[in-house]
Amino acid sequence: MPKINLSTAPLKTGTGYPAPYDKPCLTRHTTYIGDAGGLTQFGANMITLPPGVWASQRHWHSHEDELVYIVSGTPTFIDDDGEQLLAPGDFTAHPAGDGNGHHMINKTDKDVVFLVIGTRNPAEDNCYYPEVDLRVSPNGTSTRNFTKKDGSAF
Repeated sequence: MPKINLSTAPLKTGTGYPAPYDKPCLTRHTTYIGDAGGLTQFGANMITLPPGVWASQRHWHSHEDELVYIVSGTPTFIDDDGEQLLAPGDFTAHPAGDGNGHHMINKTDKDVVFLVIGTRNPAEDNCYYPEVDLRVSPNGTSTRNFTKKDGSAF
């Protein structure tokens, strides 16, 4: 397999969340490493959080695993058990269906960089957001659609 050149990998700034849930994540940077390498069965993304930025809304997946590796910086990890400071070299694991909503926030004055590796299962996965009126239902495509918890559109 050829070496992946991060400088030419697809990059996105922001989030797909609808307003107002997008606001804390608007300056998040995602480099799609897995897409650059042609991966289709799982995703691998490098996330950069500038100071004050959230990685996501707190969430959990019904049919997708997530593994996170902290590359640099010290993010605050938040899940059902509270807050925990992470450091470079730390991992977090989020098994499909565990029901423990999680996310990270950069509460420092330096960038945080982490790698997320996870399953791609849009045919079965529901993504739940326990603190906000947001949900993603399975639709079988890589374009996931956000709805309110009752299924109605924004």
